[in-house]
This record gives sequence, C-alpha cells and structure tokens, in this order.
Amino acid sequence: MVTRGSVPADQKQIVIVALPDGALDESHFVVVRGPVPQPGAGEIVVRTLLLSIDAANRTWMDVETYRPRLVAGDVMAGYALCEVVDANASVLRVGSIVFCDSGWQEYAAVPATSATVVAADGELTHQISVHGVSGMAAYFGITDIGSVAPGETVVVSAAAGATGHLAGQIARIRGAHVVGITGSDDKNLMLESYLGFDATVNHRSETFDADLKAACPGGVDVYFDNVGGRVLESVLLRMNRQGRVVCCGSMTQRAMDEQSRLAEILPGVLISRRIRMEGFIVLDWMDRWPAASRIMNGWLAEGRLRPLENPYDGLDSAPRALIALLAGENSGKTMVRVSP
Repeated sequence: MVTRGSVPADQKQIVIVALPDGALDESHFVVVRGPVPQPGAGEIVVRTLLLSIDAANRTWMDVETYRPRLVAGDVMAGYALCEVVDANASVLRVGSIVFCDSGWQEYAAVPATSATVVAADGELTHQISVHGVSGMAAYFGITDIGSVAPGETVVVSAAAGATGHLAGQIARIRGAHVVGITGSDDKNLMLESYLGFDATVNHRSETFDADLKAACPGGVDVYFDNVGGRVLESVLLRMNRQGRVVCCGSMTQRAMDEQSRLAEILPGVLISRRIRMEGFIVLDWMDRWPAASRIMNGWLAEGRLRPLENPYDGLDSAPRALIALLAGENSGKTMVRVSP
C-alpha cells in the first residue's frame, strides 16, 4: 500500500444538477467539493490528467447504453487519462499512466482491472486523440467494420470531428477516395488543404444532394456515419451494391430528423443494394488497442496521420467544452487538461 501523503483530503467534482430536456447548458452542472476516495477491494485511486470530451457524454444522460443512464446527483461520467496515485496492492504501479472511466473529477477510485495502462511516450494528448476512444473508433471502424479497400469511395460525416477526421485519413492511407461531410465551408477547406481529403460537402447547403453526387460520381462503397438522420438518408441513396455503413454515432438534432425519410427508405435500400449496416462499441476491441496504437504511431512518425486537438484548461471548463462540441463549434478531439 503506497503512502497517500501527497494526495489531498478533498477534491473538485462536477455533478449533474438536473438531466436536460432538450439542449444542454451549463446550468445542468454544478462544481462541488468532495472527499478523495479510499480504494475498496480490487480498486486503485487515480488522479485525472486529461479528460476526454465525447458526444457519448450527452447520450449517457438520455438513455441506458452499455452503461446505466446518468441521474441527477451523479458525478458526470467520462473517460480520462489518469495517473495512479494509490495502487492498493494491485499489479499496477504508482505513477503509471492509465486510461479509465474516472468521471469529471480530480481523483477517482476505479477497478484495477478496468484501467488500461498506456505508454507515456510522445505527446500525452495523443493518448486521448489518436490512441483513445476516438482514434480507436476511427481505426476499427475503417479497417474491421468498413473493411475499406484500395480504390473504394469512402464518405465520412462529422468529418472534422474527433473521430471523423482520423477515419478519413485512415481510409486515405488504405488507398480510398475520401469525401468528408461537415456543416462548415471553413472546416471543409481545412480537411482538403491540411488533411488531404479528396473532396468535401457542406450538409447545410441547399444543393447538398447534388454536391454529394458530384463528389461521389461512382457511388459510395463505405459510409462512416457519425450523425444519422437526413445526412444518412442522402448517403444511403448514393450507396453501391455490397456497400457498408459503419454506424459510429448520432448527433442529429430533432429538427433534422423530422425532415428525414429514413424510416421509409431504409429497408428497401438495404435489401435491394445488399448493403450491410453495422453499429459497434470500440471498447469491444480493447484487447487489440495496443497493436492498433503501434500501427498509428508509425503513421504519425511518417507524417501520414495528423491529429487535430482542441484542449480546454481546468476541470471547470468541461461543461463548456461539451456544449461547444455538441454545437459543432470545434474541430478535432476535444479534451480538458485537469491536472499537470
């Protein structure tokens, strides 16, 4: 049992005051002081370094998913890069850097078996972007679910987001023609000029469907879907036979869903064009994360993979960071620096 002399008695936490019914705002959260936990049987105590901000944070407030639905009074849930400060006789060592479900707080007690040790070499922020949930979702979504092959046309929605900008680059590395979809001409220019996307389309344009057709003259073989709704409908109508739809996430607003004919067209399109549509949870591949990280480290070293990172400073900024992410204000991976 390691001494806890350097660990404070209390800590800062962000707690859910009330679950939102509609748009999320900062009034749904409150900053409180709480005790630093003592580890229970099989647990370790970690100090949060970098907090991952993800669209899934909002989903957890709405429905039960692979985790129970959050309720008022809970510390806001979230995954983070942490430092072990109390190993509690586990196989882990004090000072180890781990990725775990720590929540929006400075310290957390988590099961030792659920903490994944990460290599602390290179940029630590890359462990949240390239080697974290977003990067791994991009990698396994393109390589395993999408099975992208050279010469195929791949469309990525929310293409300037944490997962989308990496998914598009990985598809290009595999030899595909890559088309990105965002809601911003500036983001699209960045995707083409800096990240090497072959073409981009703005889904807010009145000519979106025609623009998508022009960008994919030979149809679409793989669609990496991060939004659902009307955008998914438009891409499905451009899909080729034996196409694959990788369902990674959904950030579509209700207003967009009301405009969509998705429920009407979905069965017929899937059947007539023999399209495979599959959702996935990237945590199912955690045993393969180290191998994927080594591959992506090689791409980083060669300059073939360029991560976009959007850091905020201080735990207090986490609600603002999530709200900005959901509003589409940021490009790349949003994260919060909680501790040095």
